[in-house]
This record gives sequence, structure tokens and C-alpha cells, in this order.
Amino acid sequence: MNKFFFGIIALISISAGSVGFHFIKQAQQLPEPEYALYYQQARPLSAFTFTDESGLPFNNSQLQGKWSLVFFGYTSCPDVCPITLQNLNFIYDEITAIADNSQVLLVTVDPKRDSITKLAKYIAYFNKEFKALRAEHDVLFPFSRNLGLMYAITSKENSKQVSNASEEQAADENYWVDHSASLVLINPEGKVAAIFRPEQEVGQAPVIDNDKLLSDYQKIVALYN
Repeated sequence: MNKFFFGIIALISISAGSVGFHFIKQAQQLPEPEYALYYQQARPLSAFTFTDESGLPFNNSQLQGKWSLVFFGYTSCPDVCPITLQNLNFIYDEITAIADNSQVLLVTVDPKRDSITKLAKYIAYFNKEFKALRAEHDVLFPFSRNLGLMYAITSKENSKQVSNASEEQAADENYWVDHSASLVLINPEGKVAAIFRPEQEVGQAPVIDNDKLLSDYQKIVALYN
């Protein structure tokens, strides 16, 4: 009887060990991202508060429980911003198929010209599920550094001579905003998980390859889960 009892215990132990080893081995075989800058230890985000395209507050709590793809841009951007948002719209169904709790966030780097109303119309043109966020530079600048992105305002006509008040006002609106073309991925804990960087070809706007983004996105979500 004792031999039979101990034999059963031994069999259960062996089976449990085999199952455990199988899952450990399976976890070890999960592929790592190939193209994105992936953080093994996700980076925390400091507290922030923006206003979204509906005029509602948007802070760290709106990142919880979601995968967030964050992009810096502005409505007057001539190339990178519309191309990137259009590309994200093309693959949005595939993004949400990988993780149905995904969201796309455009953060304007031009709060002076980008009002909430303007942002709402702009972002809806690409996808009504995308969100647009706005804050003044005292919030925006530390947020950008926290994400590992950058932006800078550049005058179009540095040498222009201003002769009167109307010309001065026009010149004040005459600028570009240089900004990162990368996408930052924030995990459901509200931490920076990865950065997708664009590819640059001579004479072309820098863009992120959709196939590479989807491939790495799936891997990152699988590693997290």
C-alpha cells in the first residue's frame, strides 16, 4: 500500500515537473523584437496632465490597462505627421487584433496654433478612434524628455525684417516644429515599453515600416502577457 501511495506521489511530481519545464521552455522561446528599441525593464512615466480633443483631462490614469502608441506631431506638419497617421490608420485593425486594448495618441508639439477644436477635426480625418492631446510647453517638454523624444521650434524666415505690427504678427506664426518621427509604445502599466524608429531614405520623409511595427508589436505584447 505504501509503495503504491509513494509511486503515485512520484508520478504526480514527475508530471508536474515536466509541465513546468514545458512552460518555462516555451517562455524562453518567445521571440524578442527585431526592429524596435525594446526595454527589458519598462521605463516609468512621471505624472502629466493633457487635454484631449474632446476638451477632457488626459493623464497617466488613461494609460492604465491599454497599449498606447504615442506620436508627436502638429496639424500644420507638411509630411511626416499625415503620412504616419495615415499609415497607422491603414494597419489599425491589425493593431487592435494583436491587442484590443490598443490606442493611438497624437501629442501636438504646436500648442500655440493647435487648439482643441482644430485637433479634434484633424485627428478625426485619419481615424475617429485616434486621440489628440494638447498641453503647454511647461508640461509638453518634460513629457517629451521622459519619453525619449524631442521637438524644437524653427523659424521659416530667420532673416526677415519686420517693419510693422501686422508683419510682426504674421512672422510670429511663420515657423516649423522639428520633432521626432518615432512612435513610443506605452504598456498597460503606463510605462514606456519600446520605441519604433522611422526609416530614412534620401529625398523621402522618415516613416516607420508597417510590417516591422506589427511584427514587433505582436512580440512585445506576447512577452508582456
